[in-house]
Amino acid sequence: MSPGDATAGDGFDVRSLALTYRDGHVLDAHAHPWAQLVHARSGLLDVTADGRVWFTPPTRAVWIPAGVEHEIRVRGEAALRTLYVGAERASAVRRGVEPLVVSPLLGELVLHIVSIGMLDPARPEHDRLAGVLMDLVAMAPGIDLVLPLPRDARALRLAERVRADPGERTALDTLARASGASLRTLQRCFARETGMTIEAWRQKARLVHSAVALGEGASVTDAALVSGYESPSAFIAAFRRHFGTTPGRMRSGADPAGSRSASG
Repeated sequence: MSPGDATAGDGFDVRSLALTYRDGHVLDAHAHPWAQLVHARSGLLDVTADGRVWFTPPTRAVWIPAGVEHEIRVRGEAALRTLYVGAERASAVRRGVEPLVVSPLLGELVLHIVSIGMLDPARPEHDRLAGVLMDLVAMAPGIDLVLPLPRDARALRLAERVRADPGERTALDTLARASGASLRTLQRCFARETGMTIEAWRQKARLVHSAVALGEGASVTDAALVSGYESPSAFIAAFRRHFGTTPGRMRSGADPAGSRSASG
């Protein structure tokens, strides 16, 4: 079943999709009447919606309410294990598009539901499973793995270059010229369209990249280096300020105490 195949009103509460996608595969922008929990057991997913991109390693998932247009890009071979939730059942989850921490229990429940295929609320055991699923999604900590994307083509070129290699240390004025505008012009674009300076946006891109690397099993030192930090201690301090938890805790998959919601 492809993402567009789920239809509302067929009597099922939850449908599932289990497919493996190759690196570079794109699920083009689409929307559907079911809410969706996007999760991959391996690989990395970039989920774009509302002019923002969420980065989703295996320890995280993205909740997408019904009717929200979104695009999914695959980085690395990704074992997609995603759930579609009917509107009535999904009403128990009052959150927007948001990345969530996938606890061991939630991860195993997703796999169990995938093994069943579809949950029929007329069957008590299925009804109970759907209820537990919604409780876990509603209670899962959110985490700020989102980057707002500028709309200006020149600013977007700079943003995409930073996203492609967050550890690059090229000066911002050089990156701006390569993108077709002065640094001052792009500073105005970023401030207007993302609410952030280019410097702040680049730092967040690096921290998000490091969080993704940690979620894929990188060591704290390696995550610091690939994200452009020369000192692990400086990286740990910046990481804690942004995410409210340490890189070590995020690497272990522990719930990030104090993490901020990405919907803000």
